[in-house]
Amino acid sequence: MDEPFWKTVPLRDMSKAQWESLCDGCGKCCLIKLQDTDTDEIVFTDIVCHLLDTQTRQCTQYAKRCALVPTCIKLTTDNLGELDFMPPSCAYRLLAEGADLPDWHPLISGTRDTVVTANMSVDARVISEAEFDGDLEDQVVNWPLTKP
Repeated sequence: MDEPFWKTVPLRDMSKAQWESLCDGCGKCCLIKLQDTDTDEIVFTDIVCHLLDTQTRQCTQYAKRCALVPTCIKLTTDNLGELDFMPPSCAYRLLAEGADLPDWHPLISGTRDTVVTANMSVDARVISEAEFDGDLEDQVVNWPLTKP
């Protein structure tokens, strides 16, 4: 049996379809993050970008997201070396660091439901920034740092 593409094709050589399929749909990359100006430490909040549909964990304006949200960072092969802003469970980060995909990843399980059942998604844990009226510093959470 042939090895899956993510084990044989380097990230830089993946087709657009292969690259996009690595996303597990967890929604963690859409969490608002804060960075300490003195230490550069990045922390996650439980507030998500207003473009994220919290029911489907999909960006409602994916093609235009970076134009609509200037702080949105489009993950590319050129910025793979700067993955510290991505959660440790992110497939792009895992593969870039030499790890394999976890069993709950949709490419292995065959369904996006396993991301939710493995408790690796933003499901039922977040507030849209469109509905949030408070201090982001009060919303810092550790659960996005859970490793697979």
